[in-house]
Amino acid sequence: MVNDTQKLYEQVCRHARQTAVLRSIEEALGWDERTMMPQAGGEHRAEQMALLSGMIHQRETDRQYGDRLAELAQDSLAADELSETGVNIRRLKRQYEKKIKLPRSLVEELTRTAVLGQQSWQEARRNNDFPAFRPLLEKTFPLKRQEAEALGYRQCPYDALLDDYEPELLTSTVADVLTGLRDELVTLADEIRGSRRRPNVAILKQTFPVDRQESLGREAAGLIGFDFNRGRLDRTAHPFCCSLGPRDCRITTRFDEHLFDSAFFSILHESGHGLYDQGLREDQYGLPLGEAVSLGIHESQSRLWENLVGRGRPFWEYLYPKAQQHFPQALGDVSLDDFFFAINDVRPSLIRVEADEITYNLHILIRFELERALLDDKLKVADLPDAWNEQYRRCLAVVPSGDADGLLQDVHWSAGLVGYFPTYALGNMYAAQLLEKANADLGDLGHGFSRGTFRPLLEWLRKSIHREGQRRFGPALIEHVSGRSPSHASLIEHLRTKFCPLYGIS
Repeated sequence: MVNDTQKLYEQVCRHARQTAVLRSIEEALGWDERTMMPQAGGEHRAEQMALLSGMIHQRETDRQYGDRLAELAQDSLAADELSETGVNIRRLKRQYEKKIKLPRSLVEELTRTAVLGQQSWQEARRNNDFPAFRPLLEKTFPLKRQEAEALGYRQCPYDALLDDYEPELLTSTVADVLTGLRDELVTLADEIRGSRRRPNVAILKQTFPVDRQESLGREAAGLIGFDFNRGRLDRTAHPFCCSLGPRDCRITTRFDEHLFDSAFFSILHESGHGLYDQGLREDQYGLPLGEAVSLGIHESQSRLWENLVGRGRPFWEYLYPKAQQHFPQALGDVSLDDFFFAINDVRPSLIRVEADEITYNLHILIRFELERALLDDKLKVADLPDAWNEQYRRCLAVVPSGDADGLLQDVHWSAGLVGYFPTYALGNMYAAQLLEKANADLGDLGHGFSRGTFRPLLEWLRKSIHREGQRRFGPALIEHVSGRSPSHASLIEHLRTKFCPLYGIS
């Protein structure tokens, strides 16, 4: 009987691994679409990916596969919820029970619309033309409502979509967390606004040749541990990271010759995602123990390396001389103090990915509120530009001059990624809590950063987060690692410790 059960488990694992290989092919097509594919290839790529997503869905909902999972769930192999077999069986069964609620036709149409949506978005953003993009968005949100209704939810439709990114987390919980965080951030932002100190941000808007930006970005990514033997850096319209397999991780960015910090910090951000993917257990590829647990945890890794490390002074004590060598005319006579202050400028802005650490989460709150209203059909797509501009006026006291700097700045809705945005704010909170614990366990990490030593932190994250896979969901993992439940307290402490001295606030 033991041998029969083990054989059944191996069959289930083999099925899941083969499905993961198919998903990696879909990822490869998606990467190519956003980096290399000619513009005219969009419609055929949509059909390719729709067909492939249907094939993947068929495997994920195979009845025999589901029966085997149900049998294993009653076996001693699944008795210990934290054991290797227990985790894989429970998580695969959970995924199966979600997938069987979705008809294949809906899955294919969601994929087809997402591919066409991203193509439409790129063109609309390039031309500052929301009306051209509106029809795709008007198709996307009804499809996402269908998906939510098919999956079912506890309190509201958004719960069903949020679960794809933060399993078992409710919209109401996220709303409470973000509201509490917003209140603290608004207070701190008001204090900074009252300061007379202001950095010279013109430092970052000189001429920074793109080839040198890429060279420095690659050096920084490698410095923190990104393995270019198992990854690569390319250019795209909206930066992203994707993995095509356990030894093939792709990161991307976009460059502006007259804006240093945009590409540099997006490279660090995507490298943080890549470090997580490169740190997953290869022997568990295709199984829950070899997969990231949630987008909030994934974003904690990207935001940690981008901001808590990459915008920290110790990091630049090591890297700034190299930056001056790359850009002698722009930075040669700029002091480290002035440069550090410039990359930590705090002021309301239009673009989320270029926002400072304090106002960034207000960008997330705006998107969180708008996409919930769109999903609930309380806001029409036609009214979205006005609603977006009003939210920015109210929350950040800035208004975009056009849609390219407004509601067309993000790729997410065009790709059907509704429910994704809150994970950025959760990631900021998780990151601060994790780094606080890492410093407690390892000592003053900043001392090592100033000498170019990042391996201790990376290894700590490998052990604490990456190699844990989906053993625990996001909040439980943070509590297990840090010893306390997730809270915005560590993030606020980090922000006050860093920004109050810069702006002369007591």
